[in-house]
Amino acid sequence: MREDISDSDSDDNVKRVVRSVKDKRFEAMRECVDKIESGRRSNNWVVIATEFDKLTKIVAKSQNVIKQAGMPTFYIRSLVSMEDFVKSAQDDKDAKKKMNANSAKSMNIMKQKLRKNNKAYEKEIEEYRKKGGKKGRKAAERALKDDQGDDDGFTTVGKGGKPVTYTTENMFKKLREIVVARGKKSTDRQEQINVLRELLKVSVTPFQKIRVLLILISAQFDVATGISGYMNIDLWKGAENDINQLMSILEENPQFVIDEAAAEPVTDDQEYDTIRGSIVSFVDRLDDEFTRSLQNMDPHATEYVERLKDENTLYAVIVRVQAYLQTKNLVENQCRVIMRRLEHVYYKPDQVAAIAEKTALETLPSSVVATVASADKSIAQLVKELSVFLYKNATPVLRTRAMLCHIFNYALRGSYFEARDMMLMSHLQDTIVQADINTQVLYNRALVQIGLCAFRLGMLKDAESCLQDISSSGRVKELLAQGVQHQRFGASNPEQERLERQRQLPFHMHINLELLECVYLVCAMLAEIPTMAKAVSLPEARKRINSKPFRRLLDFSDRQAFVGPPENTRDHIVSASKALLNGDWQLCQQRIREIKIWELMPEAEQIKEMLANKIQEDALRTHLFANGGYFSTIYLKDLGALFELSDQKVQKLVARMIFEEGLQASLDQPRNLLVMQRVVPTPLQSLALALADKVSLMTDDNERALDVKLGSDRMSGSRDGQQRDGQRGGRGGRGGRGGRGGRGGRGGRGGHQGRGRRQEDAE
Repeated sequence: MREDISDSDSDDNVKRVVRSVKDKRFEAMRECVDKIESGRRSNNWVVIATEFDKLTKIVAKSQNVIKQAGMPTFYIRSLVSMEDFVKSAQDDKDAKKKMNANSAKSMNIMKQKLRKNNKAYEKEIEEYRKKGGKKGRKAAERALKDDQGDDDGFTTVGKGGKPVTYTTENMFKKLREIVVARGKKSTDRQEQINVLRELLKVSVTPFQKIRVLLILISAQFDVATGISGYMNIDLWKGAENDINQLMSILEENPQFVIDEAAAEPVTDDQEYDTIRGSIVSFVDRLDDEFTRSLQNMDPHATEYVERLKDENTLYAVIVRVQAYLQTKNLVENQCRVIMRRLEHVYYKPDQVAAIAEKTALETLPSSVVATVASADKSIAQLVKELSVFLYKNATPVLRTRAMLCHIFNYALRGSYFEARDMMLMSHLQDTIVQADINTQVLYNRALVQIGLCAFRLGMLKDAESCLQDISSSGRVKELLAQGVQHQRFGASNPEQERLERQRQLPFHMHINLELLECVYLVCAMLAEIPTMAKAVSLPEARKRINSKPFRRLLDFSDRQAFVGPPENTRDHIVSASKALLNGDWQLCQQRIREIKIWELMPEAEQIKEMLANKIQEDALRTHLFANGGYFSTIYLKDLGALFELSDQKVQKLVARMIFEEGLQASLDQPRNLLVMQRVVPTPLQSLALALADKVSLMTDDNERALDVKLGSDRMSGSRDGQQRDGQRGGRGGRGGRGGRGGRGGRGGRGGHQGRGRRQEDAE
């Protein structure tokens, strides 16, 4: 006869009887039903949908058992409850609006699957509703009240129906079991969180609460989905509340210290002051999950705005942890938290940052606010104070990031010279290629912000030089981490694209790319149009191309058979450029003023007025370069009247053109005249000069082709030619290729031009 198989438990010896297939199947179904009920209580649709899929698979595997024993009543009751729950959730429109994307998606999927699944059980569901529905619901409500009514501890049914009781006596033992089970495949993470919350309820001393909270917060972050997803918002808020609860306990009991370097306890029988853990890692993870949730949301939906409101509470947590670390003098961890705080402040305008700072600090205890803030401190002072602390105490990576945030904030507030000087003194432009990608993105953002700051102050050349590299790269989105640029011919693989998307900044931190392009093209227009006019009379000026994207834009427009009225920003700038090149500066001003993107910049009217003045000045430069050669003298007052500029301004511009830009003219100040000194070549002379340049280039190309064709024979001919050059003059040449020396004889190609003459002198 077969004996029962027994196993010894750590608490007591309990015999475990081999169960039948029916018991195993029904027990697995009951576990799924219980988890669905737990998900309903917490309104967690992701858990509900996941467990319902498991339940459906178990039912499909248990068809033979169900045919023999019949469908269990608890399964039908669960289907009925789910129908009612889904219907009530669909009718509650306010709750649906507040629901996050994952929950809404899971609810819709659950609705479809439940409708499809329940078609096979319509008769059983109808009978249950008629006969036992009310009784079943009342029994379930009574069972729920009985479960929630015990204050001293709570009882859970474990495997095999064995009751499991959690009390203060076995708390640390259960904590060890949970820690050991973390990371295993078979571990139910949601169930672990539920157990930890019940352990938190029965914990009495601050030490017990701290130990439970440290594991509970970590367990909630374990539930977060994979790399491409993000943490459930309700779970995120639960973790945030638990961190605040932990900080309250630590503030009320200053004898306890949370330290990463603390030794692992040998026994849990007695309390100790230094507890092993990392509050900073909780802050890092909470902040990262917040960013990931924003990355995965539609930035134009109300859901994104609602989620963005949680930044104030997150910022309050960061400030609170900073104050705690400051009192414990944990400098290394304090630097990490301060960097997080700085990254939430540096990119915001002063007005927005001040409101966010005030709102966040209002939720904190007065002792914390007194430690980390003062009433009369401005945002500029706050950013400077945080940055200086990191300069003195942080690691090189954090120092670099703090400096870039400080530079960005300077440029955002219009302090161009401070931002420029700090960037140049840091020498980051020489070492940034060795930094990590996130730091390189921050460097690009700071550089772009400096360029925009220079533009707002009217320093267009400085603005163009700052924006040149990024705007002409063709990868602006990638360089600023604001999107993924699809590569041609499949150059990037899916893994690279996934990593790029992980590095994307949330939408509210983006720099407007259309505004950036508009600023760069306007700066390029005012720099390139006078250069193009200068190239008409000076062929050597044609080689000077400062902005290739702008030139390509003009060339593309010139190739069009028909050009309609301007519609977008680029069209307006191209139309303004052509008007400026033709001398119609008033039309150029009109086209630039019509661009609507200027309204996104602060003090838009002042910027438009500044650009109008710059257009008048560059129209004068364009006119003198293009048509100055046709005049012998020009009255400065006539130039001023033509472009509506004062005589003093005209004289200043002309003097600068003569000194810096090579204008062949001189000023006759007594008569207020501009005397032109350059003679414009005739069309025939211009064509002859162009032909000479082309012939010279063709000769060089032929000589290079001959070098490639002759190869080694050429080298021997070069040596023979060097020997004959002393007697016949030789053709000479440049280096090993030869050149146009004396034509006394063919000689060898490739001899040095002066070598034959030196041999003759020696003889």
